[in-house]
Amino acid sequence: MSFSSLGLSSPLVSAIEAKGYKTPTPIQEQGIPAVLSGKDVMAAAQTGTGKTAAFTLPLIERFATHYKAPRANHIKALVLTPTRELAAQVAANVDEYKTNTDIRSHVVFGGVSINPQMKNLRRGVDILVATPGRLLDLFSQNAVKFADLEVLVLDEADRMLDMGFIHDIKRILKLLPQKRQNLLFSATFSDDIRHLAGSIVNDPIEVSVTPKNTTASNVEHSVVFLEKANKSKLLSHLIESNNWQQALVFSRTKHGANRLAKQLTSKGITSAAIHGNKSQGARTKALKEFKSGELRILVATDIAARGIDIDQLPNVVNYDLPNVAEDYVHRIGRTGRAGASGQAVSFVTIEDVKQLADIQNLIQQVIPVIDVPGLSSKQSLPAMSLKPVKAKRPKKPRPENARQGAPKSGARKQENQGSGNPKSGNRSNNRRPARNKP
Repeated sequence: MSFSSLGLSSPLVSAIEAKGYKTPTPIQEQGIPAVLSGKDVMAAAQTGTGKTAAFTLPLIERFATHYKAPRANHIKALVLTPTRELAAQVAANVDEYKTNTDIRSHVVFGGVSINPQMKNLRRGVDILVATPGRLLDLFSQNAVKFADLEVLVLDEADRMLDMGFIHDIKRILKLLPQKRQNLLFSATFSDDIRHLAGSIVNDPIEVSVTPKNTTASNVEHSVVFLEKANKSKLLSHLIESNNWQQALVFSRTKHGANRLAKQLTSKGITSAAIHGNKSQGARTKALKEFKSGELRILVATDIAARGIDIDQLPNVVNYDLPNVAEDYVHRIGRTGRAGASGQAVSFVTIEDVKQLADIQNLIQQVIPVIDVPGLSSKQSLPAMSLKPVKAKRPKKPRPENARQGAPKSGARKQENQGSGNPKSGNRSNNRRPARNKP
């Protein structure tokens, strides 16, 4: 099947082919016609399956056909993303695909000055990619108007919920025209996602191309059982003995990411850390250098890593296991993208055994343990067997007044955590998480 057979015009197909893509991925094959139909769409797909193009391509097609320039400060399509990195990545995709059209697009997020963003919105924008906090800031200053909005896209809706953006999303929904097309993209169709979708989409077309909580089959998983004190030595050993030229390393904390990047750099391995306390400029610079090959190692926390999109990233290392098992799937999704192979190595200490068991039960896979002489633990990793997956009982509907109760205490907004200029107009910069987070 070709992209033109999906209903895309020749200028758009030419832009796609210029990027080297000839055949649509399964999510694109199903998603593009669904979006072009004008109906609401709910789509579930793993990271790295081409889901961004599944909604950006039909959006460009929709507005490029019989093009009419947007009114000043008005937008036609709004794409909401949970993090700055993901917003920048989606915007970059739009920029690449709109090359042969008159489409105007722009991206707005916190951590940088709001004034240039306000200036760019004055001409009007066809496709605006935004993070929730900065979008509300812009609306409060009358810099963006929604009267002409035709399409709303919620990208990575599951992560939106995880990061506590539900209240901002509800505020934004109240500002939008009732008559619009809604597109909801998520890694899974969890109960929480379906509950959210119930207030957004109407009689949607459902597209799902991956089973829940699975990892790509072309990623080789392994575990090294070791003492905590040997983690840094093991990472250096793997990088040098395997001659890794590029690896994404996950740290549980910001302080740990900084410390590890400094240790690697001191050993002659070019490295940088990205996390919520880094300025947007520093994060963008580090990501650019990592993609270009100037940096061999990028050390990241879970939040900062969202939006990292590298076609052939060969190695992912879980220097620290994630606190939440589902995050393992998201982390591993950084490699093995678009059919490429990859490997994921996890460092496991005796304190991590329960977390490893949770991960293996989630993905229903026992991860092989490899031995690294001189660095692996002298003890054996405790034997673990997979627990059978139990079918969930349907939840009883809650009373309406309970749904409208106070937010859960654990909800957090981390879109702009600890970065940016207070004078920029970014209200979200003053937010602080309930606990010390990555």
